[in-house]
Amino acid sequence: MGNDMARQGFSPPGRDTCALLGPRQMAAADAAAMAGGMAGTTLMENAGWALANAVAARFRPCRVLVACGPGNNGGDGFVAARYLERRGWPVRLALLGDSSRLKGDAAQAASRWHGAVDSLRPDSLDGAELVIDALFGAGLSRPLEGDVRAFVEALNARREAGAVQVAAADLPSGVDGESGRILGEAAVQADLTVTFFRKKPGHVLYPGRRMCGHTQVADIGIPAEVLSELEIAAFENAPVLWRDALPRPGAQTHKYRRGHLLVITGSASHTGAARLAARAGLRLGAGLVTLGSPPGAILVNAAHETAIMLARVETAAHLQEEIAHRRIFAMLIGPACGLTARTRELTLAALTGTGLPLVLDADALSVFQDNPDALFAAIAARDAPVVLTPHGGEFARLFPDLDRTCASKLKCARAAARRSAAIVVLKGADTVIAAPDGKAVVNTNAPPWLATAGSGDVLAGAVASLLAQGMAALPAACAAVWLHGAAASAHGPGLTAEDLPHGLAQACSRMADSS
Repeated sequence: MGNDMARQGFSPPGRDTCALLGPRQMAAADAAAMAGGMAGTTLMENAGWALANAVAARFRPCRVLVACGPGNNGGDGFVAARYLERRGWPVRLALLGDSSRLKGDAAQAASRWHGAVDSLRPDSLDGAELVIDALFGAGLSRPLEGDVRAFVEALNARREAGAVQVAAADLPSGVDGESGRILGEAAVQADLTVTFFRKKPGHVLYPGRRMCGHTQVADIGIPAEVLSELEIAAFENAPVLWRDALPRPGAQTHKYRRGHLLVITGSASHTGAARLAARAGLRLGAGLVTLGSPPGAILVNAAHETAIMLARVETAAHLQEEIAHRRIFAMLIGPACGLTARTRELTLAALTGTGLPLVLDADALSVFQDNPDALFAAIAARDAPVVLTPHGGEFARLFPDLDRTCASKLKCARAAARRSAAIVVLKGADTVIAAPDGKAVVNTNAPPWLATAGSGDVLAGAVASLLAQGMAALPAACAAVWLHGAAASAHGPGLTAEDLPHGLAQACSRMADSS
């Protein structure tokens, strides 16, 4: 399936700007910077200065409470408090625990703060218009309890009432930096989160992403070269990851060179989903697209389509004939195909009887609910790529144990990709695209109006179109997901799935114009 990231067209210059670092990796990056000669106190000073600058840029001067924890996140808060006070902001500081127990860089940062240090209590919030959460950050691994939980709950209540605004240092306290989960029952809801060097998975995965508000990444002097010492396997989706691999037809390109996509449809009363996928495939650049239907559905499709061709595909034998006759480059099976013997037969025939890139969506996944291992074995036995595009319900049918036990969507998608030997696109507001080798990409540009019937069918068609045009599977899936979100964002509220295929073409055009 291609475990080499560069060979998959997924290692361009600038890729490291999209890296997501788990808490342990971030600690390793700090350590590497210090081993290279940068003092820990300098990193902390830079972090606090960046936090103060970001706060000053976003909020008007007001009464500030800086809530500091007992570790380095609290040290960042001490520094930020000092810089904001220098700007003339009225600043108070409340500390969780005893200042005499602070250690290392945090103790040194605290020693340079000459204002009062109060104990952290819910009533510390009295009079504050802005609260800086510098309690724990991304490294927290246990739920908030006791006094700190009471403080956070009081803070959230005041923010909800409009009495305060909140800025978080690194990550809102109570959010797991690795998974984005809320640890226990409470976490800070921030308006602004300022993180350092690179984002963490918790910034881009829900519910952490919602708790962060607007996330801003600050440079604190850690050289980008330290990333080469880490095993970076997670990224935030962005064009820099796949733009160079997008198909670009030349002046003498003809339709046969641009790829022929075959999309399998359901019965006469279940053809709309496949048509949406086929239109997306054509709009995103496939030179030809054919809908393969049972006999009763051909006239239905003919009444709706002009540029898309039609063919009879009812059995595995029909499928083989069509592939040989039409010179198919890639296939999509699943949208509204039905949970039928035909869907299962055609899916297995495509997997075992062809060497074509294949996208399996919707019913082509759920039809294997009773025996997912049969699907995975067929995928593992082939060399050509397979992309699975499940939403949460379809994922639970194929991977029920992972759905129950995985604490992180990122972990779930990676485990599913390893088990299935396929690229897995686990859809949602924070869609995760994962490869069998552990590489994973989290998408962050999907607007809420994508939650509409048929949008997933369009996405499946977009992935299949890029595969038909020769794009490798991982970048094709990432590009399709990002363009899908860009198309929906450009349209705005009122979006229906019928709007998306044209929107995909426009998103591609805007990208070409900006290159």
